[in-house]
Amino acid sequence: MVELTQFSISSTLAFDALTAGEDGAPLVLLLHGFAESMHCWHAQLEALGDGGYRAVAPSQRGYSPGARPDAREASHYHIDCLMDDAMAIVAACGRADARFHLAGHDWGGSIAWALADRYPERVASLTILSRPHPNAFNRALQMLDGDQAQRSRHHRAFLEPGAAAAVLADDCKWLRERWAANGVPPAATEKHLSVLGNKGAMEAALAWYRARGAIRGPLGPTRVPTLYIWGDADDTVGRFAAEGTVDFIAAPYRFEVLPGVGHFAADQSPQRVSELMLEHIAAHPV
Repeated sequence: MVELTQFSISSTLAFDALTAGEDGAPLVLLLHGFAESMHCWHAQLEALGDGGYRAVAPSQRGYSPGARPDAREASHYHIDCLMDDAMAIVAACGRADARFHLAGHDWGGSIAWALADRYPERVASLTILSRPHPNAFNRALQMLDGDQAQRSRHHRAFLEPGAAAAVLADDCKWLRERWAANGVPPAATEKHLSVLGNKGAMEAALAWYRARGAIRGPLGPTRVPTLYIWGDADDTVGRFAAEGTVDFIAAPYRFEVLPGVGHFAADQSPQRVSELMLEHIAAHPV
């Protein structure tokens, strides 16, 4: 059963989270991306909980009302802060020094890649949805004859003043149309909007982009067993970036292509994503 809980990691940061499974079971931390919310992991939380794991999907910095520093100061949303939040939540789960499984989608994938790079001894397995290894992504963005820069053009738009108002305009028309085009069910859309469809949350979510800027920092080769799931209808990640991820993995690696699936695979193809995650995690116990 999926439950709503809260993790307080400091006097000023309290994170809402969806959880499933028993407290003492091996931990799986699931990090959502933009533009979604912790609700994208609902099916995987259920599957992991039923499979004998403790699954935790936090509503991350800025998305949780209790963990929303002033978005006008972008440094509050630097990726180092997001990484620290994730590790603090792991500690709050009673795993301060223990190994755990890690999954991330989109921006959550960027955080997960970086955590695996910084803490390879702590991460038992890594599951990534959509987001290529940062080095593969950078390489694709720099190709003069490639399409990745066009696919990622909205990232630069998010750096513009008034971006939050534009995304929220007309009852979140841009979000609704994008989710619908990527096969996100209407019920999931409403759950995501219950978190993200307000000015405070949207300003904070876009502060992640302002804190990072247009450039993604390179990482070393990933030394954690990795499952990378990419839908071949993903409108933000092209084939060259996705297939190129293998060049930056120095550990057991599995690349799964989901035919006809778009950017939001956990919502669009929940059963298949859950099956793949369970297989991968079981193969690399803590």
